[in-house]
Amino acid sequence: MAGHNFNFDGGEILSRIGAAWFVSYAYHDLIDKTFMAWDCDITEKSLCSRKSKYNNSTFYHKAWLQEVLKMEQLDKHKNKVGLRSTEIKKMAKKILTYLEVSKPTL
Repeated sequence: MAGHNFNFDGGEILSRIGAAWFVSYAYHDLIDKTFMAWDCDITEKSLCSRKSKYNNSTFYHKAWLQEVLKMEQLDKHKNKVGLRSTEIKKMAKKILTYLEVSKPTL
């Protein structure tokens, strides 16, 4: 998925952090602090950059999760977090449910 921007609001940001990484980190951030797939084989500089983009783009998160659920073959190209498409979508649904219940303003 790298090398192009997703065609939705904030898609250029999500393209830079990666959909799989975003869902993995959001799952860690909001659902399960012990889930660490996001802490994968990337440089410290890349990790800091992704976290910064994540923290500065919270107003897109709900829409991004909805877009992730529409994506086909999220694992067509191996993602750094090592998750299958079905796992990514399952986590995205869980995060969306959490956001609907706990943070309706996002």
